[in-house]
Amino acid sequence: MRSFNLSENEMNELCRRHETPFLVVSVAKVEENYRFLRAHLPHAGVYYAMKANPAPAILRRLAALGSKFDVASAGEIEALAREGVAGDRMIYANPVKDARGLRAAAKYGVRRMTFDDASEIGKIAQAVPGASVLVRIAVHNSRALVDLNTKFGARPEDALPLLLAAKRAGLRPVGICFHVGSQSLSVAAYEEALLFVHGLFAEAKAAGLTLTDLDIGGGFPVPDAAGLAVDVAAMLTAIDRQIVRLFPETAVYCEPGRFLPGTAVNLVASVIGTKDRAGHPWYILDEGIYGAFSGMMYDHWHYPLHTFGRGGRVRATFAGPSCDGIDVLYEDFLTPRLTVGDHVLATDIGAYTTVSATQFNGFALAPTYTYEEEFPAAQAETEPRAAAR
Repeated sequence: MRSFNLSENEMNELCRRHETPFLVVSVAKVEENYRFLRAHLPHAGVYYAMKANPAPAILRRLAALGSKFDVASAGEIEALAREGVAGDRMIYANPVKDARGLRAAAKYGVRRMTFDDASEIGKIAQAVPGASVLVRIAVHNSRALVDLNTKFGARPEDALPLLLAAKRAGLRPVGICFHVGSQSLSVAAYEEALLFVHGLFAEAKAAGLTLTDLDIGGGFPVPDAAGLAVDVAAMLTAIDRQIVRLFPETAVYCEPGRFLPGTAVNLVASVIGTKDRAGHPWYILDEGIYGAFSGMMYDHWHYPLHTFGRGGRVRATFAGPSCDGIDVLYEDFLTPRLTVGDHVLATDIGAYTTVSATQFNGFALAPTYTYEEEFPAAQAETEPRAAAR
């Protein structure tokens, strides 16, 4: 998988038009990632987990491609409704829903939901009678960046009792869902989960409950600053093969988040200050850990940083603008010497970044611009063209 990268000239042109910091999304790259996923995982429908990046341009492009959407709150349901996405193209995949979210689901026709505890059944049945529900089970994967199964997922032995309880409450128990964790590097985690869930489907059928849906979550990996230690195409093909073998008559779908926008966004920032600390250069940027670099803290992610200059190279520290000492981004980073006003570029910064950014210290959130609107005559470049660490 190649990443979208602004050229130095494009970056400089954008800096003449817009004040830094800002982000640039290539919706063509988002589309490329979507088509890659559909090509290598053809037997699973797509519900984009918009929590990764809900930029309207991304939502519009994916909606036009036929994608459906994984939503987690009233705010996400309403954002999609504003873009003309109908409720039957959404799955309310937050296992615990608040009253506002359930009201929004009822209002906009979101009738497919997940749950992982009996306490959720009555809430759903009261707000959206007859809703289709999938029980989420916990599956563990030591090779995922973030294990989501500590907080989410019923014990597998509780899956059938929960589905039967949902049926008694007037809901439509249609299936099972799982999530192997974020940035999973193990195809075996998916294969083992699919095999295990196949047994649960058989158990449900023996109890008189025919399940029709399987949600395999997301977690498909994308490159980070260290590269990518797995063949994604081969990984997706292996998952698809297991789906065909075990679930030929089942409606299977996935919920990719990071995979679609992760490599499609660049951040442009500027050096606003320089320091010499014990002979070691520091460069202070106008964006930091509390802004679009927030994924470094909350998502355990490291973004490739590209610097531009003609001077001698030094090893430097890059930090954000806030008054917090934790706001340090890159250390011992080899870069040309920079001065105030120079620009830097961070790539592969499209997922779990803007959504967790804050306005700490009063710094405004960085806006997002669309590459294809800024450069309508150009095609988005997906080959690296800037010097990186």
